[in-house]
Amino acid sequence: MNKSLRRPPQPRQHLGSGQRKEFDRIQTGALVIIAFAVVLFLLVQARFLLISLATAVVLFSLTSDAINFISRLRIGPVRIPNFLASLMALLMISAALLTLSSIILSQVNTVLTTTVSYAESAPAAIASMFAWLGDDVQSAVFNSVKSIEVTGYLRTAAGQAGNLMSATVLVILFVGFLFAERIWFATKLENFFGGDEEQARQVSRIMSTIIHRVNYYLLVKTGVSAVTGVMAYGVAKLFGLDLAGALGILTFVLNYIPNVGSIVATIMVALVAFVQTADPGATAAIFIIVTMIQFMNGSVIDPMLMGRALRLSSFGIIISLAFWGAVWGIPGMFLSVPIMVGLLIVCSEVPALRPIAILLSRQGLPEPKEGAEKED
Repeated sequence: MNKSLRRPPQPRQHLGSGQRKEFDRIQTGALVIIAFAVVLFLLVQARFLLISLATAVVLFSLTSDAINFISRLRIGPVRIPNFLASLMALLMISAALLTLSSIILSQVNTVLTTTVSYAESAPAAIASMFAWLGDDVQSAVFNSVKSIEVTGYLRTAAGQAGNLMSATVLVILFVGFLFAERIWFATKLENFFGGDEEQARQVSRIMSTIIHRVNYYLLVKTGVSAVTGVMAYGVAKLFGLDLAGALGILTFVLNYIPNVGSIVATIMVALVAFVQTADPGATAAIFIIVTMIQFMNGSVIDPMLMGRALRLSSFGIIISLAFWGAVWGIPGMFLSVPIMVGLLIVCSEVPALRPIAILLSRQGLPEPKEGAEKED
């Protein structure tokens, strides 16, 4: 080939500093998106295991302070060993979880049996609520409700309720392993950071802060939810509803779901009342009373007791509720606030992530100011 026809070699084009930074930024963004997609896939695929693990961690954090208190007690000259305190806590948690699961399963069976008995009268009762819109609308609502296959939904609910006992046993096992490892946690944490005691203490402090704030939230929420459930049970019992006990337990459980749970519980109580009594006046009275109870306990007493201890943004709570509800379903809704508390504290301690903590906090102050705890 003629050398004159050969094209001279082209010089390599090197990226400038600005182009290189832009390329690195795009590459980092793509890697973050891929990593998020992989993590989301794993969260969905292993949700039964991860939900049980997250629940075990929350229960472990609730009892860690109690274990430390018990281990410091003395019976005469004898001090209670750490392993005995952990064993006592594990036995109490196991008994409480098994008892609660049994109560929930029995109430689920009661609800399912009662639902079958009300299946025929429910379409007419629900359709009569729309009678003021005309006969055509009432007839359309009746046909729509009548076409719902209640049996299929009941089978699904029974199957999910059956998984509750398996999840309970798995949670107890996780808690047991956490208790067995807790005495070595400080040593492992220090060795993990290569003997850096300062960094190990900082991480331990962050975890302690998360545990204390989650414990405070759960204790206040449990107290308020218990009072609300008892009051809802009293109202249902006063009006002679068949599912008074189930409605009280349902109200107690649903109040752990922020914002949405109390609304769903109130609607459920009113719907059961209307289906059973078919009396608009009694249903309206029950709805108003339960709404007032939910408003007083959820919007007045709960914020007063909680103060600004959590300092979470209301919009952030809704986003967390929607995300974890989409990923883990109803259990994710229960765990959304504890997860968000941990995320807020971790982000507030990492300078690069502090903007996220500011967005998640209520007033843009993820860390309390001097004297703020006294004001709360």
